Amino acid sequence: MKLKKFEGNPILQPNESNDWESLITCNPGVIYDHGTFYMLYRCAGKDEKHVIRFGLAESQDGFHFERQSDHPAFGPSEDGPDSGCVEDPRIVKFDNDFYITYAYRPFAPGRYWTFAHDVVLTPECGTHAPSALRNNMGNTGLAVTRDFHEYRRLGRLTNSVLDDRDVMFFPEKINGRYVMIHRPKQYVGEAFGVNYPSIWLKYSDDLLSWEDKESHLLLTGTEGTWEEKVGGSAPPMRTAEGWLMLYHGVEKGGSGHYRVGAVLLDPENPEHILSRTPEPILEPSEDYELHGLYDGCVFPTGNVIVGDTLYVYYGAADKYVGAATCSVNELLQYLLQLRK
Repeated sequence: MKLKKFEGNPILQPNESNDWESLITCNPGVIYDHGTFYMLYRCAGKDEKHVIRFGLAESQDGFHFERQSDHPAFGPSEDGPDSGCVEDPRIVKFDNDFYITYAYRPFAPGRYWTFAHDVVLTPECGTHAPSALRNNMGNTGLAVTRDFHEYRRLGRLTNSVLDDRDVMFFPEKINGRYVMIHRPKQYVGEAFGVNYPSIWLKYSDDLLSWEDKESHLLLTGTEGTWEEKVGGSAPPMRTAEGWLMLYHGVEKGGSGHYRVGAVLLDPENPEHILSRTPEPILEPSEDYELHGLYDGCVFPTGNVIVGDTLYVYYGAADKYVGAATCSVNELLQYLLQLRK
């Protein structure tokens, strides 16, 4: 089972006309609402600090997106904890509000693709500086909007001493509680029962109250495979057979190619995995996925179901946006067949 890549990929690529998106456009959050596909995409220009922002694009058919402005839709705050960069939006809707989880740093990461793996710029700090500042640590914040033009920052979702990203919400409450997916990089070793960063799940009665909630291990990788290190990709989607969730897997302990798998979760108990794809359903094969700022990377951050079609939106090589599709029923039948 493989997703079908759109023949017109990449559907979004850097725009030389705008300095703030002249180098990269990738890792889009996408949601479908009242006939329109809304996309917030990660973007950056050619500056040495590599300040990362979000642009806004819209589409009526899910493939042909038009930029909505020559200015960023959302960017780093002036002096808050997310003043360095904002990255990798994931979008869900509750009532009339779109809630956006996004990764951030207090300082811009610099041209990370020229550094060693997982290394970013760090500031000069005094000995008492908190680790989030001293290490320019990745955290996750929450923002809300009703029109994708005006936003309110609601605050930090994750623990300040953890590198905790790939955070997203289930799009509805389960048994009366909100559910969050996250991937704390430090949750490894004997105490946590995993060898590599994994996918964890939390419950809360409030969308901004998570730090004191227990984390439950949902999914971990498999040694020596395409998915040694795993992380959530895009918000889970309710289907007739349960929650369908895409995740990314990385080989070589997190330093190799990025690929995509899928799991089917119990509709009432999302900790219970009903089925999991043994092989990736999306992997890098095209030039725009194999050559960029991170060679060999497909990284979904948006997915939408319209009718029987699953639309998947992904960053390609940390530089472009790609789209891929499949029949929802075909994917579900494949996952159900794996249970037998």
